[in-house]
Amino acid sequence: MIKHFTVDRSYKELTEHRTLLLPIACYETTINQNINGHIPLHWHDEIQFVLIIRGEAVFQVNEEKIIVQEGEGLFINSGCLHMAEEINHSGCVYICLNVSPHFVLAQDLYATYVAPYIQATNLTYVHLDLDTKEEWGKNILDAIIKINHLMQKKSPYYEIDITVQLTLMWQNLIINGFQLKYEQSEMIRNKRMKQMLNWIHQHYAEKVMLKDIARAGQLSRSECCRYFKRYLKKTPSNYLTDYRIQKSKALLQQPDSNVTDVAFQVGFNSTSYFIEKFKKSMNMTPLTFKKNKND
Repeated sequence: MIKHFTVDRSYKELTEHRTLLLPIACYETTINQNINGHIPLHWHDEIQFVLIIRGEAVFQVNEEKIIVQEGEGLFINSGCLHMAEEINHSGCVYICLNVSPHFVLAQDLYATYVAPYIQATNLTYVHLDLDTKEEWGKNILDAIIKINHLMQKKSPYYEIDITVQLTLMWQNLIINGFQLKYEQSEMIRNKRMKQMLNWIHQHYAEKVMLKDIARAGQLSRSECCRYFKRYLKKTPSNYLTDYRIQKSKALLQQPDSNVTDVAFQVGFNSTSYFIEKFKKSMNMTPLTFKKNKND
């Protein structure tokens, strides 16, 4: 089970989504066991399939939010920004299957049956919900369970069995006859949003101005704010504060850390302001958080 994944400064996930032989990863994730209490915003080149096995969660994919209940699933396309939070303290647990797009089908079929789908701007996610009457959705969810079992058991030739299941999953996904679209403007917006996030993740410990974030995305300050409101439903300033709080949690768990040093390390110029914002976010002070984690 992966509780903590790592990301680089562009928030591209660095956790290795692969075994020694297969460019895939399949594991169970308990959302509230993540250090942040939720799965923070990130993205990766792999496509992702999710199956909720307990509780319920709200996933955000780019600017859209999707409620996924127990027994339901979600396909998240390559390169899409996404995050997840559990709903109603449901103790949400889900199977997460990450797959390199180049491993989905044989290479000769990739250009025709994979590349057009992972590049489409109107196919960011597919909700595999309980109301889906068609068999294709159930087939995909069943295959996720089978792959998870195969990865754990590792019977002889299990790698071949996994490739068979992946082929069936992809076939069931694309038989819906998606009318694929490729909007250059949407590709540019996605790229600019990632550039701004990248800049924040590189410079969060410094003095950060709105004009600097906007410049990273080649936008005006007002347009920069509109991007953050569209994708993240918050201002650049609020996102920066949340990210600093997020980074502070790992530092607070270090035995020799203290609240004042951590506050300045993550970019706050006032310990009292850091404590105020941390308490608002976590419903406890940084010192209480540190004591709880180190007990």
